[in-house]
Amino acid sequence: MSFEITTSAPGRICLFGEHQDYLGLPVIAAAISRRVQVAGRLRSDRQVIIHMPDINGREQFELAPVIPYQHSRDYFKSALNLLTRNGLSFPNGMEVTIHGTIPINSGTSSSSALLVAWINWLLNSQNSQNGVTQSEIGELAYQAEVLEFGEPGGMMDHFATAVGEVMYLESQPMIKLETFRPHLGTFVLGDSLEPKDTIGILKHVKYGMLEAIRKIKLHDADFSLHTVPQEAARQYTGLVNEAEFSLLKSNLSDRDVLREAHQMFRTATINHRRLGQLLTIHQANLRDHKRVSTPKINRMIDEALKAGAYGAKINGSGGGGCMFAYAPENPEAVAEAIERAGGKPYIIQIDTGTQATVNSKPISVNA
Repeated sequence: MSFEITTSAPGRICLFGEHQDYLGLPVIAAAISRRVQVAGRLRSDRQVIIHMPDINGREQFELAPVIPYQHSRDYFKSALNLLTRNGLSFPNGMEVTIHGTIPINSGTSSSSALLVAWINWLLNSQNSQNGVTQSEIGELAYQAEVLEFGEPGGMMDHFATAVGEVMYLESQPMIKLETFRPHLGTFVLGDSLEPKDTIGILKHVKYGMLEAIRKIKLHDADFSLHTVPQEAARQYTGLVNEAEFSLLKSNLSDRDVLREAHQMFRTATINHRRLGQLLTIHQANLRDHKRVSTPKINRMIDEALKAGAYGAKINGSGGGGCMFAYAPENPEAVAEAIERAGGKPYIIQIDTGTQATVNSKPISVNA
């Protein structure tokens, strides 16, 4: 098979709404200029061969009506199985090489970006991209990564890496997606090089908040995180313990921080200093109330702010991984400050969603 297909997808940062999607609240995420690329051709046999030189990896299996999974999170196969169930046919095998610049296992959605790029590649390999939007690719990736394996998790990563730019997402009671192309300055991503503790974090933050809501609703059936004002939180102090009340206050604060940022993006009137302040308020809630930050990440954030960043926060579920700083002025100095604090910095911009080329000709994918 002669034509070469190349697809890519970006990593992402969560600007606002960290630890809020599973509570039914919206999130605002942004695609970043660190990407993963899938490039290759169809084969004349039924073999699927995937080269991953960045991690010294290789995977090979044979196409079948239903491809059996060999391990958990067998995403290359789950994407093929999902697309086959959706009516796509794969008569030929394929051989691809994967390269990426997204930090791995650091909360920047490297796995979701890979799956988005892989699904985009598979669709183009069968000339099935026409009419499939970026958001639909994101939904397919969510199904292949989360629903296929019965894992907990939201849709933010898949939609953010598929659609790109700045994205507002409501996932309950139904999906509502808005994308923005604001004129934002430079960000600096900082990898703490600390492994994340997602399970331990969720045990405290997610289930602690869900328990608080359960207790409150026993006395106030109309209680909703969407509508209760911040100043009304004190009326619930006798219903929850101290840790649960701290989570409640922080979630209401983060909800309102996101709403203010959302209004900025909607009106395209960006107050860059205020945007940075909102990030830092969000970080204070994540650090002091949800307790998902780490001493090292706190130092990286403090040094970034001292070096001139407008604001900064941890990125992802927490317990390790990355932080990022909004640094439209002198990002090099902010990157150096993060490095001095022990992190690995990357100067980044907001980027586009998943892209595809066939024989070097760009293929349009609508949002």
